[in-house]
Amino acid sequence: MIASAVGVLFDGFAYGMLLFLLSVGLSVTLGMMNFVNLAHCSFAMLGGYVAVTLTNEFRWPFLATLPLAFLTAALVSVAFERVLYKRLYGASDLEQCLLTIGIVFVSVAAAAYVFGTVQQSVALPSYLRGTVAIAHRSFGVYRLFLIGVSLLITVALVAALEYTRFGAQVRAAVDNQRMARGLGIDVGRVFAITFALGSGLAGLGGALAVEIVGLDHAFAFTYLVYVLIVVAVGGLGSIGGSFAAATVLGISDMAGKYYFPELGAFLIYFVMITLLMWRPAGLFGRR
Repeated sequence: MIASAVGVLFDGFAYGMLLFLLSVGLSVTLGMMNFVNLAHCSFAMLGGYVAVTLTNEFRWPFLATLPLAFLTAALVSVAFERVLYKRLYGASDLEQCLLTIGIVFVSVAAAAYVFGTVQQSVALPSYLRGTVAIAHRSFGVYRLFLIGVSLLITVALVAALEYTRFGAQVRAAVDNQRMARGLGIDVGRVFAITFALGSGLAGLGGALAVEIVGLDHAFAFTYLVYVLIVVAVGGLGSIGGSFAAATVLGISDMAGKYYFPELGAFLIYFVMITLLMWRPAGLFGRR
């Protein structure tokens, strides 16, 4: 019983870290830039397909594909931000939703046309496969790697947004664009970099997700719901909140599927409703 509980906690935490990687970029753009980017998971899907193509078609090492998945999603997002998104910064939430959900439909159709509708997989190196024994228990190597990457990104993001000049510029640009411009801050440049960072993290998360959950043309729709749940439960603009929410939801989802398989994926929605009834602004959100 204890062994199974430890396994569920470990697998749930690893899954939660995957949800965190997929959602933290949206938490940054939605919470700090006040832009409803429902196309966030389209950039995650793009990163996943970059990793799959490079490893399976061009025989790149898996780890070498991760920076390119990040950069590709980041650069594509900058193009979208400059051409489309910047025109709607002052628009209503509905207009932003309509634009970005339209981008999701286009990305899903494009992925189906280019890559087909079959489930994709990625070739992992031998050192990321199998299990390792810790305290007489076996843990998946890839899941340990995923947890380590997530923890490093969490520390780096908190440090970058809370303790650097750039982070101060982002907060200033969000709070009062006119004042920020008066202080000499290039608001357009700050927003473009922030979008690139958030979407690049989504691309990285999509590349890392292929081994755990697979990848197909509907990925952008499938995980949009989970990403929005994490952001809502964690609180807008809170990296720590996204981390905590992803952890709780990942473990809840895994425990529900293991101990209550008849409920399916319902438990994660039950936990979401309960937490939001307790804290409507999210775990670390501000009213």
